[in-house]
Amino acid sequence: MSHPNAPAPAERTGTALLSVRDLTKTFPGRRRLGRPSAPVRAVDGVSFDLAAGETLGLVGESGCGKSTTGRMLVRLLEPTAGTVAFDGRDITHVAQRRLRPTRRHLQMIFQDPYASLNPRQTVARIVSEPLLIQGSSVAAARRRAAELLDLVGLDPEHLDRHPHQFSGGQAQRIGIARALATGPRLVVADEPVSALDVSVQAQIVNLLERLQRELGLTLLFVAHDLSVVKRVCDRVAVMYLGRIVEIGDKRDVYEAPAHPYTRALLSAVPLPDPVAERRRERIVLLGDPPSPAAPPSGCSFHPRCPKAQEICRTRRPALAVVGSGAREAACHFPENG
Repeated sequence: MSHPNAPAPAERTGTALLSVRDLTKTFPGRRRLGRPSAPVRAVDGVSFDLAAGETLGLVGESGCGKSTTGRMLVRLLEPTAGTVAFDGRDITHVAQRRLRPTRRHLQMIFQDPYASLNPRQTVARIVSEPLLIQGSSVAAARRRAAELLDLVGLDPEHLDRHPHQFSGGQAQRIGIARALATGPRLVVADEPVSALDVSVQAQIVNLLERLQRELGLTLLFVAHDLSVVKRVCDRVAVMYLGRIVEIGDKRDVYEAPAHPYTRALLSAVPLPDPVAERRRERIVLLGDPPSPAAPPSGCSFHPRCPKAQEICRTRRPALAVVGSGAREAACHFPENG
């Protein structure tokens, strides 16, 4: 049943609400001993579409560029190259002032709830600030803030409290309420449960699932926990060293992964059946991911790949359709093809 304060859900049309093409982010190197180090290409040519009403999971090891990608989509970071189109409009280089009308439709939930909330402000101010920026009156913004607290499972009477008076899970609910204040169409959730206790994570995941369903939200769900992604998302994109190496329907990716890196990640996810857990093959990757400041030639995964051959060392594979499903993998020797 929909919440009485929730707006009418948007239909899942299948139309691309967000189109990302060749998105790249390069950070300048730091100076060491008077000399600049090599620039770091944190995101290296990422492309994908996100349909209205869909939830796409963006997964990978720490440092693979997931969060950087999410922040570029909402223009908290400026892309070095590539394009981001929202609802058919290229917003990649739109000035921040002119972007304001569109920004109400693009919001973000951050990983650390306490770090993302101003400790000096009351909950009322935190949640209503996006509305005030968009021109709402103080009284109307406060009423809306009370509705939003109720929507995310908090007591509206706590509007005048400060963030330190709430638990981590409650603080994240406040962050979610703030992200929903302007009625966004797209929300980027950047590791929204990784900083929370395990006992609280399920509650926040349940909340996000309900909000996505009731409000018809389009979600980009950034995470490293593949169990959570499997539960929440419709499609999955796997990133490695700044690039998407596999993307497709959740069922295809989880049941028949095509890329060796995806297979390795999934082999590390605990199974609920102890017998199956003991019997299954565990793929152990050798070494750490290469530095994005000095990526390997050819396929960036080849130094750790058990299937690597000479072509992998010299030629970088592009995303290509694998098998008969709606899935792509960047591998010269994909599985299940």
